[in-house]
Amino acid sequence: MSGTTRPTVVVTGGSAGVGRAVAVAFGRRGWNVGIVARGRAGIEAAVEEVRAAGGQALGYRADVADPKAVDRAADAFAQEFGGIDVWVNNAMVTVYAEVAHTTPDEFRRVTDVTYLGQVHGTLAALRHMKASDRGTIVHVGSALAYRSIPLQAAYCAAKSAVRGFVDSLRTELLHHRSGIRLTMVQLPAVNTPQFDWARSRLPRKLEPVPPIFQPETIAEEIVRAAHDAPRELWIGTPSWLAIFGAQAAPAFSDHYLARHGYRGEMTAQAAESGRPDNLFEPVDARRDHGAHGRFDARAKDRVVAADPMWLHLGILAAAGLIGGSALAAARRSGR
Repeated sequence: MSGTTRPTVVVTGGSAGVGRAVAVAFGRRGWNVGIVARGRAGIEAAVEEVRAAGGQALGYRADVADPKAVDRAADAFAQEFGGIDVWVNNAMVTVYAEVAHTTPDEFRRVTDVTYLGQVHGTLAALRHMKASDRGTIVHVGSALAYRSIPLQAAYCAAKSAVRGFVDSLRTELLHHRSGIRLTMVQLPAVNTPQFDWARSRLPRKLEPVPPIFQPETIAEEIVRAAHDAPRELWIGTPSWLAIFGAQAAPAFSDHYLARHGYRGEMTAQAAESGRPDNLFEPVDARRDHGAHGRFDARAKDRVVAADPMWLHLGILAAAGLIGGSALAAARRSGR
């Protein structure tokens, strides 16, 4: 608990998509919720939704690519609510295009927001948490942090960079016996508005690689990660399969994605020409887009999440059981 009767969470990218659902999920639990985003309409609607759910909320317009703006936001929340207990690094942008058709400025911008935005948020959170030597920082990742796919090289690289950053910082906190906790959640495909506002050079409308999950069910697992702070939490069996597949058979995964990856990221509908995107400017400055995208009819509202430590132990136990059975059978047959 911080200095108030309510604990406080800060959610970057909290005006839409997964971040919006996370903010509301904490609000339902009576938390103070600080929402960092760029779009005025999205922030205002998110604040009202959190309050309607039972929480207190404060919005702050900031681009997470700007470390000074993130610091100012953190200071405003800490002053308003008396401290920061949980920080959720969620803000992201992406570009859908082949590497050869992605500009250096676009690579830089995705890196600045999706990777460095999490670095900036973490530094701001650490500054406020160090005095009390407590708090939890949640890093919202993706199965793509382990298994890159075609057409999103900038995003996949940024999520991989986040994982490397978190692993380094974790060792430093352990070295200092810090009470500050880190956790990273690896997400599957989620039904959010990003597929209608991400920058794209693809010929057809974007879609998440199915199966698709609703943002609220993902948000509940992120709240659980903030509470339990596992080293990582892999959300959804598609994430498990993608990560294990990348580890066990990377070359096979490469060739599979080369054949099927393009089709899996696009619908059959032609792309809209001239639609706005949120790479450099928000698209929710005048209109709130909420948490959901256009895939409600296909999105699942239940998901299974697991700490990979237990998944790995389960695989080792199963392998040991199979190996023991095979050895016993071989001994019997040799008699």
